[in-house]
Amino acid sequence: MLVLAALVTAVYGGYARAELNLREPWGYFVGLGFVACLLGSVLLHELGHALTARRFGIGVRGITLELLGGWTEMDRDAPSPRVDALVSLAGPAVSMVLGGLATALTFALPDRTVTEQIAFQLALSNVLVAVFNVLPGLPLDGGRALRAGLWALLKDRNTATEAAAWSGRILAFVCMIIALWLYRLQTLTLFGLLFVLMVVFTLWQGAGQSIRLARMTRRFPLVDLARLARPLLTVPAGTPLGEAQRRRSEDPRPNVVLAVSDSAGNLTALVDPVAAERVPVDRRPWVAVDSVSRSRDAVPALPLGLTGEQVVRALQAHPAGQYVVTSGEDVVGVLRVGDVAEVLEPRRPRRP
Repeated sequence: MLVLAALVTAVYGGYARAELNLREPWGYFVGLGFVACLLGSVLLHELGHALTARRFGIGVRGITLELLGGWTEMDRDAPSPRVDALVSLAGPAVSMVLGGLATALTFALPDRTVTEQIAFQLALSNVLVAVFNVLPGLPLDGGRALRAGLWALLKDRNTATEAAAWSGRILAFVCMIIALWLYRLQTLTLFGLLFVLMVVFTLWQGAGQSIRLARMTRRFPLVDLARLARPLLTVPAGTPLGEAQRRRSEDPRPNVVLAVSDSAGNLTALVDPVAAERVPVDRRPWVAVDSVSRSRDAVPALPLGLTGEQVVRALQAHPAGQYVVTSGEDVVGVLRVGDVAEVLEPRRPRRP
């Protein structure tokens, strides 16, 4: 983002200096001001999404800004196609209003002044952002509106998401072809071509992420805590690591997780498998299992009986490598986040 901001500052600063007969440093100050105005426009665009989402009871975790756009992170999906469409189109509506106000300001200001040039560029950029964003393909806002329409028609949000995402990939390919054609006709400069290709790459990548998310969401019902929770093998505090690992190797249950208990038999910690593997083999008979363990209170808990979607939302809200699965006050097993990933994306290669 910083590199792109510097590039836009330099290119637009040079243009402003030539058009307005400004001295060397002042053109770049104008370019920097234009970048700041662009970021402000993106923020207002995203606030359109955020405030509309909150109007319908959807919590907003945050807004991420980039020079090419931004995104609003919400704590849950829209409850209905109508709400999905309204939240999606609120951003382009804000951009169109900003474009209209900047256009009116352009006509009101004197010609060939710094403020008139910035107002004109803001009008042009906001109108272009509004028009481009309503194109029917994810991850664009128009793609979300298309998804809402398909959702209402097909009654299946995941299928609608996949269809809108493939539409986004088609849009990205068409934009690339048009940009290359305009560059060949010398209508588009090399800088303009690189800028468009960057947008195309972002669009293609976002569409791919939407396809992946739809396929994962379809598999949420397969996330069953009772089936995925790994069994526990508890050893008393102070047990040598080598002895604890020997006991685990003799346990007939698959994927057993080592844990530590106090003198009363209460679970106090979980052995960190990464830390345990780092201990040299010849040192393991002399290292207590407690030294490579993580306190039970420091490990997030998931109650047995959560639905697959609730489990995934909990993992997103509290990221960790493993979670204790509880039934009332009792710990019945350990959930490894990698096991959930295997269920949601069975064909995705895993790193060792």
